[in-house]
Amino acid sequence: MRATKRRPVVRLTADGARRARADTLAGEEPLEIRVAGAPYSVTMRTPGADFDLVAGFLVSEGVIWDAGQVASVGYGAGVNPDGTRSYNVVEVRLAPGVAPPAPTLTRHVYTSSSCGICGTASIEAVTRASRFPPAGDDLRIRLEELLALGERLRRGQQVFDTTGGVHAAGLFAVDDDGTARLECLREDVGRHNAVDKTVGWALREGRLPLRRAVLQVSGRASFELVQKAHMAGVPALAAVSAPSALAVELAEECGLTLVGFSRGESVNVYAGEHRILA
Repeated sequence: MRATKRRPVVRLTADGARRARADTLAGEEPLEIRVAGAPYSVTMRTPGADFDLVAGFLVSEGVIWDAGQVASVGYGAGVNPDGTRSYNVVEVRLAPGVAPPAPTLTRHVYTSSSCGICGTASIEAVTRASRFPPAGDDLRIRLEELLALGERLRRGQQVFDTTGGVHAAGLFAVDDDGTARLECLREDVGRHNAVDKTVGWALREGRLPLRRAVLQVSGRASFELVQKAHMAGVPALAAVSAPSALAVELAEECGLTLVGFSRGESVNVYAGEHRILA
């Protein structure tokens, strides 16, 4: 189980040259999530920080929101076709008294931006499901700090440096003077998985809700990523690319600061401008 794998590739150029070599690619394998002994979901992910991924996913689903609700997290039994142990099943045992997910559900429909349900229903479902109240005004970040987050995230992307094929998410804690420091960075082929891995880290560290943090992502800001930020109590989400219209609507409803096109010299602020010290 590795985050990267070597594979043969043939490089062809316009001048007719042909060169065979090995290339390093981002790993992508299925991960089955089992909760309280029952299958819950399967996601494709880049191996690594699997326990964080599962914990963050369950926070996004509203299954858990406190580290004390988890009794144990571990790899399930299983073998690969070649006889080696499989690390593609993670089992979560909930603490006594914590209700497991309903057996008829594999995941809440509102967590997928492609589920096809209406925007109003999606927003209402998210705001009802969150265990944390809407983000307050504790966080204030200086504009120059906000502008630097994308590049600071990029500099920490070790798997991307090798493969060029993964997304990243980073949690930046904001101090009283408006400066930000990186606390957790995770990479994955799925942008939603990268966010879940950071949220799961925060849960396992007892940091939720993340009232004094900015979540910086390497791609666009989808409805799903705003939802995940809200479920973790994150007051600000910044992306290097554009948000969707529904993402902006959800950010406004939940009181989040939503920033897009954050690329070092300027940002577009779609919601929550009051948290940015310009």
